[in-house]
Order: sequence, then structure tokens, then C-alpha cells
Amino acid sequence: MSAALDAARTRLRETLGPYGLWRRGGVPIDFATEAERLGFGSLWIGGSPAADLAEVEAVLAVTQRLVVATGIVNIWTAEAGEVADSYHRIEAAHPGRFILGIGPGHPERVEQAARPYGPLVDYLDALEARGVPATRLVLAALGDRILRLSAERALGAHPYFVTPAHAVRARSVLGPSPLLVPEVRVALEADPAAARARLRPGMRYYFELANYRNNLLRLGVAEEMLDPERDDAIDLLAVHGDAGQVRARVDAHLAAGADHVLLQLVPADEAGLVDELRRLGAALGLG
Repeated sequence: MSAALDAARTRLRETLGPYGLWRRGGVPIDFATEAERLGFGSLWIGGSPAADLAEVEAVLAVTQRLVVATGIVNIWTAEAGEVADSYHRIEAAHPGRFILGIGPGHPERVEQAARPYGPLVDYLDALEARGVPATRLVLAALGDRILRLSAERALGAHPYFVTPAHAVRARSVLGPSPLLVPEVRVALEADPAAARARLRPGMRYYFELANYRNNLLRLGVAEEMLDPERDDAIDLLAVHGDAGQVRARVDAHLAAGADHVLLQLVPADEAGLVDELRRLGAALGLG
């Protein structure tokens, strides 16, 4: 299995390139098609997609090459058997273009998530028994134990709400072969105050979740920094600025050990989403 995983990881690195996108559910068709045209390597659908993976199918249906992934399917709300059936249906229609990202969610929302490791292993076993290969799986991972599991049982790890310092630590745990695919929130706004005002509402919730807070504390972030009303807290966990500043901050994750960085673009308004996507592509040298 290790040789097969290593080969799959090498192929996928080449396919993905350095930059992808992360978007909560309800991906507009024009966003998906423009992402592909610009040359982003992947589009990850967040917000705990349903087990039927209909949102994934919808994006695959309107694109030709774009890799589409879940970021992530919640193991507590999506039954493994149905997810496996959905995986096989999608793989038959769009071979090689879908990555199944799974994870255990948050203890604040699901009580069982306080002890996720055993249930996550059981879920992986259930997927494996139904023919879902490790070469198409990625795990949501922050701490060392699930990072190691993602190296053993999947293509790699998909951390969320992280800094480049996490990439350094994660790479030291994963080793050189497994994929490391972090999400990074981005606002293309040169005025720092305006950028923070745009980013802050969507970030407050994540500062309250224990797994993200504990991860940041393990990385040496001071507890007083875990306050979304602080400007430096927003600056720590999101990228904003002009094109050059955004490119430099995003590339810091690659330099720290990430393989493929997923940009969660936060536009000034949803009506301008695709225009801002084009600006992001230009900032990253795409298109």
C-alpha cells in the first residue's frame, strides 16, 4: 500500500500545482468554470457536504479537468456506506477527478467528536471494506495522531484555520511523501482595516472551537491572541493586502512544507466573487 500511496501522491502533486480553492457549499457554476480556466488545480467543497455528494457532482459536471474534493465530509453526519456508494458513482462518471476528504467535526457540535480517533479509524475501515481506496482519501488533521493516520491510511492531510508554523510541524510528523493541503482565508484588499472588517465575521466562530484553539496553543500562540477582535489575530490566520502581499503570504505556507494551498476567497460582496477570483488568479500568476 505504501508504494501505491507514494505513486498516487506524486501524480496528484503534479496535477494540482501549488494553488487550489476552498469554498463553502453552494458553489456557483461560473466560479467553478472560471477557477478551471484560470488554472487553479482543485476546488474543495466545505460545509460538511451531504453523503450523496451531489454538490461535488454538480461541480464536476460543469468542468473538464478540475480536481474536486470535499473539505470535509463529517463522519458523524454522513453514513459511510452511502458515502462509499456516492464515491463509486462519481468515480465512474469522472474518473480520477474526485478526492474524498473526511473528518470528525467539532466537539462543540457533536459530543462524540471529543474522542475522534477510534471512530475515524472505524469510518476508514468501513470505506475500505466498500472499495474506497486510500489513494483517493484525505483526512482533516491538526494534531499529531491524526496526522500520522493520514500518512498511513490516506493521501495526506487537510488542515483548516492554520498558520505556516503548522505546516512546519505537520510536515515533520507526516514525512516527505504525504500531501499537506491547508486552507487559507484571503481578502484581496490593500486597506488593512477594510480587509479585517471583511474577514472578521467569518472567523469569529473558529476562534471559539477547542480543536483550533488547542492547535494554535500547541504552536506557541499566546492565549490572549485567540481573540478575533484583535487585529493581529486576524492577521495571523488570514491573508490580506495587495497582490504582492497576498502572494507572499500564501507562498509562506508552501515554503513551510505545504504542497497545495487552498484559498478561501472572501469577496467584498458575493456579486463580485468571480471578478475577485480573477484578481486572485492574477496575483498568484495564474490565468
